[in-house]
Amino acid sequence: MRIDIISVLPELLTSPLEHSILKRAQLKGLLEVEVHNLRTYGLGKHNQVDDYAFGGGAGMVMMIEPLANCLDDLLAQREYDEVIYMTPDGERLGQGLTNRLSLKKNLLILAGHYKGIDERIRTHYVTMEISIGDYVLSGGELPAAVLVDAIGRLIPGVLSDETSALFDSFQDNLLAPPVYTRPAEFRGWKVPDILLSGNTAAIEDWRYEQALARTRERRPDLLEEED
Repeated sequence: MRIDIISVLPELLTSPLEHSILKRAQLKGLLEVEVHNLRTYGLGKHNQVDDYAFGGGAGMVMMIEPLANCLDDLLAQREYDEVIYMTPDGERLGQGLTNRLSLKKNLLILAGHYKGIDERIRTHYVTMEISIGDYVLSGGELPAAVLVDAIGRLIPGVLSDETSALFDSFQDNLLAPPVYTRPAEFRGWKVPDILLSGNTAAIEDWRYEQALARTRERRPDLLEEED
């Protein structure tokens, strides 16, 4: 899979993309991520990429010309399955959406900044808009990194145990059950006996019941969605 990201501040993406699972995914050749500095397409001697909004109001808006030129260049090089704009008013990112995107071949992500991007870019280029939550950040770089991480770990071969992702929270609309590791007793706090029993079927039943109970307690809305 290849993911291209357009950003005004590509430095914000350096650390998330160059460590841990995403680093291993790229070293294995399973994931290719390229970050493009929008200021390369900026206007004038100062490489301007933002301007005041028509109609007045606080905040700056990312200009249409640099964005359109950058997008045109990238779209001329390859066909993208989706051109994604990270924005608070987009579709809420969930595991189902992440699963679907992990099956794509080429994705292009636009990390917004300032008060947002010229609406004509959203109208004529963007095919999908995604939000990571009902709050506002300084820019779309961190949301873009979240999306890449969520997608990247699902690519076959990225995780050392490929079944691990199948039991994450939100798969099957359930939160993950409690997990424990050694020692079996610490300060009098004991691991549930069932996990030490070696009875695989009983353990799986216990985990399902725990996941169901935790979801009912903390996120009942997930069970309502399933119904």
